Amino acid sequence: MVFLSTLLFVAVAASALSAPPGNGVLLIDDFSAERPDAAPSGWKKLLLPRKKKETRYTVVRDGDNQFLKAESSRAASAVYKEFKGDEIRDLEILSWRWKVEGVLKKGDETRKDGDDYAARVYVTFEYEPEKTSSFDKFKFKLLEAVYGLKTPGNAVNYIWANKLKKGEAVKNPYTDRVVMVAVESGAELAGQWLNEERDIYEDYRRYFHDTPPRITGIVVMTDTDNTNESATGYYDDIILKKKP
Repeated sequence: MVFLSTLLFVAVAASALSAPPGNGVLLIDDFSAERPDAAPSGWKKLLLPRKKKETRYTVVRDGDNQFLKAESSRAASAVYKEFKGDEIRDLEILSWRWKVEGVLKKGDETRKDGDDYAARVYVTFEYEPEKTSSFDKFKFKLLEAVYGLKTPGNAVNYIWANKLKKGEAVKNPYTDRVVMVAVESGAELAGQWLNEERDIYEDYRRYFHDTPPRITGIVVMTDTDNTNESATGYYDDIILKKKP
């Protein structure tokens, strides 16, 4: 059940953001067009199958800027946007801004009971059945039969780490189909907006030792259900673009 719960967060089916990007840039969201004090209208909820409290995602205004605020107290859920077709195939760079109010004391990237983060942004990729073991195929069929979700592919998960050092990466403690990459780490820079940029295809090749398939979605998540703590994360200016 725990394994299936984790896979729900990478089983993002292709259906939504289908407009071709202009000038090699696709704005996923800067939240400027959203209504303040409301949930982000262009994002879908992603919930765990077990009965858990949901993280609260709200668009917040600060002066002339708007951004997404995620508040989690012993809770776990995500918001995501989907893609279909190959129109974003050439967009290899993901950039975003984020901020946290702190990290989780009991958070530990190597343990199931520590698999919580004040902020994370991750990219999901298309499922490749020809590269999947028979045992995993069985589990994925069960996932689809029980929850009606399409089979998940791999995911690269960019985290504000609790204990993992910046620049390090580990496989998720629940499944080796998800890699956790520590883009930031610890509480030293908490309270500050930081700009991030990653070559998502290069990261896929590095951590999965394979050619990246098509991107199926971008997910934003703040969660505290395993550690039973509280955390607040902020997200803004999420963009996919071509390499310069």
